[in-house]
Amino acid sequence: MKIIDLHVHSLVSDGSYTPHDLAVHAKEVGLSAFALTDHDNMAGNAEAAAAAKEQGLDFINGMELTTDFEGRKLHIVCLGFDPEHPAFQKLYKEVRRVKEGRIPEIVDYVRAKGIDISMDKVLPYAYGKTLDRYAVMRYLVSLHLYDRAQPLWDHYLDPAVAQLGLDQNIPAEEALPAIHEAGGVTSLAHFHKNIGLKGLSRAEQEQAIARLHELGLDGMELWYPNYTQEDSDFAAYMIDKYHLLMTGGTDFHGTNRPQIEMGHGIDNNLAIPYDVYEKVILSCKKFHK
Repeated sequence: MKIIDLHVHSLVSDGSYTPHDLAVHAKEVGLSAFALTDHDNMAGNAEAAAAAKEQGLDFINGMELTTDFEGRKLHIVCLGFDPEHPAFQKLYKEVRRVKEGRIPEIVDYVRAKGIDISMDKVLPYAYGKTLDRYAVMRYLVSLHLYDRAQPLWDHYLDPAVAQLGLDQNIPAEEALPAIHEAGGVTSLAHFHKNIGLKGLSRAEQEQAIARLHELGLDGMELWYPNYTQEDSDFAAYMIDKYHLLMTGGTDFHGTNRPQIEMGHGIDNNLAIPYDVYEKVILSCKKFHK
């Protein structure tokens, strides 16, 4: 069976592979198509697309967008948008303004926690000369403080962002229509997580997803490596009831999340069929008409 992965990160955000090497790895693990969905950044898409073509793989550009919705933070996987469209460019400019803001103060906060860090030490970790929170994270990864990246966010970066009042994102009400206008589709990522709808009852989660759908959400992830069976069943129920687009992926981060393999999840618990990619492509074409 031809399989795909529509939720993948490179070192443009918090993954460990370059966009080029992701495509090489996708070929090595037997994928037929993938999307690069770096956090709030699409700078790696051109490199990944070119490498995918070299490897004989299908590719769709993407980005995992952080949005605010009813007092919660959500991740929205955006796929197939035109990065040059004015609506996307306006949205993206604001996203980058937020993510690149007050980096020296974030560095100062982390240093005050006893970490050997400075702007001079962080600068070499700025991918493509873009200095943002992920450059700080990549430097912290280089210190080998933990065996994965998430504790760096939990202990240093997220508290810094909160203290500095930077924990604000594009409202879903603005983001979803902008991606549509740029010809893309949107899908709710890992609804079961804290950056998602964790803590709500199933009825409350349904209400939130229905509201997001009204605002322009096209789909949600039916496949995710650490869904429980109940999570998977609920996602399938939502997709069927609200006629949502099925997407999914491994949320691959390379060595920064070592238990997960691109395209295959945890201990080969995922195998997303190729027709899911085809349906996403068709949905994007619908918006381009």
